[in-house]
Amino acid sequence: MSGASAFKIAQSVLVVIYTPALDVLLIRRADATEYWQSVTGSKDREEESFHDTAVREVFEETGIACGAGTPLAGCLRDWGLENVYGIYPQWLHRYAPGVTHNTERVFGLEVPVGTPVRLNPREHTNYQWLPWQAAADACFSSSNAEAVLMLPRFLG
Repeated sequence: MSGASAFKIAQSVLVVIYTPALDVLLIRRADATEYWQSVTGSKDREEESFHDTAVREVFEETGIACGAGTPLAGCLRDWGLENVYGIYPQWLHRYAPGVTHNTERVFGLEVPVGTPVRLNPREHTNYQWLPWQAAADACFSSSNAEAVLMLPRFLG
C-alpha cells in the first residue's frame, strides 16, 4: 500500500438496494454467517466521496453497476442520513488504535426486479430478496434495520 495506512477509515456507507415492490436485497457475511446486511463498506481514501464509495461498494459486493454512464446511475440516492455507532469488538483490530466509532452515510438504490446479483465470495456467501419489513427484521445491525424501515419515506 506504498505509504498508506493498513487500517480501515472509520467512514463508511450503507446502501439499501430495493425493487419498486420494496423487496430489499440482503447479503450474508462470509466472516460472520449469521449476519445478514445491506451493502456496506468503508472509504478507500479520506478524500473519496461517500457517493463514490457507495458506487464502488455496490459493484464490489453485488456486481450491480450504478456509477456514471450506467442505466442505474440516477437510481442511487443519498438519503442525507448519517449514523455514528460503536465498531463491533470483533472488527476493532481493522481500525487504528483508539478508533472506536464509525460514521456511516446511508444511500438507497432502486433496481428493477430480476437484477442479477454476483457476490464477492470473499465477502459474502449468499443473498436474498425480502419484503422491506421482513428484511429489517433479518438485519443484524440496528442501523441497517432502521434504514430499511425508513425506505417507504424515501420513495418518489
